[in-house]
Amino acid sequence: MPETVLETDRLRLRTIGEGDADEQMRVLNTPTVMARLGGVKTFDEIRAKHAKSMALYEAQGFSFLFIIEKETGEMVGHCGIKQVDNPLASNLGDHEVGWLVREDRWRLGIAEEAMRAVIDWAFGPVGAPHIVALTSHANVGSWKLMEKLGMERREDLDFDDPAYPEEDRPTIQYSLTKEQWESSK
Repeated sequence: MPETVLETDRLRLRTIGEGDADEQMRVLNTPTVMARLGGVKTFDEIRAKHAKSMALYEAQGFSFLFIIEKETGEMVGHCGIKQVDNPLASNLGDHEVGWLVREDRWRLGIAEEAMRAVIDWAFGPVGAPHIVALTSHANVGSWKLMEKLGMERREDLDFDDPAYPEEDRPTIQYSLTKEQWESSK
């Protein structure tokens, strides 16, 4: 049974459950939402990611979570923490944060609200000394939110991942230390 891990004024961030793949497929796995994230995924790819997230949460106490809008009870996004696991990255094992929000909820501050809670979680109970976030130059909304959250551009951590289309390469990174986060509050 999914459990609520974090709450904000408008959102509940909860663990992934066994039956969530259908809903993710329907509301989050669209060409527009997934355009800068490697494209639409197959149902089996989503199920594999869910299994990985559930195992990570069980083993380490953190993972990606679903964003549930309190007012409607609807799934409106996905966010959380994992460890950098792309073998092309030079910072394997760093705590990586990320998010996506369904298209009809863009520009409502949902991603920022959710990510502020996730960053507090990362630097609180999870105990991360610093976090990173990965994106591409083309994903302007993503890196602008990273900057709004106080993250700094880290060109030294960029890497080229041929699994992504040319317009989404290289993978670029931003980072934030616990000290930077606490001083920005």
